[in-house]
Amino acid sequence: MIEPASRRPLSSRDSRWARALASRLAASDVTPNEISIASMAFAGLGFLTFWAASVSGPLTGGVCLILAGLMVQLRLLCNLLDGMVAIEGGKSSKTGPFWNEAPDRVADLLFFWGAGLAAGHPALGLGCGALAIGTAYLRELGRAEGLAADFSGPMAKQHRMAALTLASLLAALLSFALQSAAVVLTAALWITLAGTAATIARRAGRLLGQLASRR
Repeated sequence: MIEPASRRPLSSRDSRWARALASRLAASDVTPNEISIASMAFAGLGFLTFWAASVSGPLTGGVCLILAGLMVQLRLLCNLLDGMVAIEGGKSSKTGPFWNEAPDRVADLLFFWGAGLAAGHPALGLGCGALAIGTAYLRELGRAEGLAADFSGPMAKQHRMAALTLASLLAALLSFALQSAAVVLTAALWITLAGTAATIARRAGRLLGQLASRR
């Protein structure tokens, strides 16, 4: 079961459209775990569209980059709705904690690996994915020690996904000049890498401080 206190604070959770959509899903046969699995499927499609952009011409590549940005947002939508359906909709399950976390780690790796391929720097994309997983590890390590979940930035998940979405759309606009599109994606990945490394350092410092202050 997902604990309400461990949920990422999101203002969109209180929006009318999110509540209405979550209510419809809760009234249907769709389970929160299936929504979580769908987020992983969207990440797989995001990886494929990023890869397709790397091997396509300017026009097709631009369309693929737009689709990749859309997949990022659909992944986030699933991340929002699975918890709402589970908790507000009363459809949580014993296996919920696994499906709430594991697909996110797969999604992070697929999206950034794909973006790295589209940028021509797959190792850079994989590095971003690895660090993203590291931020989640520190958060869950803290929770395992009985501490509150740490969602601090400066490059938490919503920030990483926003940067990737914006970079994808800007790169799509510049897809007529393939080098320019790659430069945009490369710059976004380096910013994400640096920001995520700073996030790891910050969360590690906060975690060490809290553990050291225990009596």
